[in-house]
Amino acid sequence: MLEKLPIPKKYILVLGITLLAVVCYKLALEKTVEAWQQYRQLNVQLNSAASLTLQPGYLIRKRKNLDSVLAIYKADTAAFRSNTLSKIAIVAEMQNVKLNEVPTDDPILHTEKFILQRLDFEGDFFALTRVLNQLQVANNIGLIRSVDYKSIKKSSSADQKLVMQVYFEMIAQ
Repeated sequence: MLEKLPIPKKYILVLGITLLAVVCYKLALEKTVEAWQQYRQLNVQLNSAASLTLQPGYLIRKRKNLDSVLAIYKADTAAFRSNTLSKIAIVAEMQNVKLNEVPTDDPILHTEKFILQRLDFEGDFFALTRVLNQLQVANNIGLIRSVDYKSIKKSSSADQKLVMQVYFEMIAQ
């Protein structure tokens, strides 16, 4: 069939190689070249946005987010012994839980930025857990850092009492 064509064989060979190159480009190289161009474009965008400290909108959003996180920890440490303790005692009394002990301020529990305050509650397990849930959602009392349930045997009888120790963490002001 090729022998009957009036075109020289070397032109047919050049045409075949060219056609093969176009097909290879379309099937294999076109997507690679597009991906490479997109990579270059995204790299330029990344380098232009690398300095986020120069964007005041970003800094404002970041400050608002940090303030909202810090608001969880805030409590009036000067009034913690009066107003906050009365709020906590009311929550405990509604669940028939006794605010058993409020230890004096322990300087060991204070750091530069945070103050830990321990409170002891006495009652049954379910009532103590309900009080704990209400304290977690209460505002301006600090954040509950840890909770410890202890079963203590009373010295005078065989009865046992359940004590919950709650450590509140708040920002030192």
